[in-house]
Amino acid sequence: MASTRCDYHSAISYPRVAELCLRVNTLGRSSVVYEVALFEKGVEQVKAVGELVHVFVDRATQRPNAGGMNAQLRQGLEKLLVVPPSPSPSHPSLSDFSTTSKSTSKL
Repeated sequence: MASTRCDYHSAISYPRVAELCLRVNTLGRSSVVYEVALFEKGVEQVKAVGELVHVFVDRATQRPNAGGMNAQLRQGLEKLLVVPPSPSPSHPSLSDFSTTSKSTSKL
């Protein structure tokens, strides 16, 4: 992981059940940006949002892989890729889980 971040909004405590939503926000040649949203089962508002930046590196050089990620992995990640529409006053950005309910953001 090259970078991680988490924005906490509110707690979930036992015995409540957590639900996670995962998507790919950016898919580069040798990197991917994942976004994870944490919800409480049965509750619409997001509890936390995290972002993880993963860079695929060459083991020998420890630099980003010049050839990028393999094709099979890229095809799998493309299935999770979300391209948000342009934000407008009547339609908030889908990249902002913190203001989006589970019913409109869950994949």
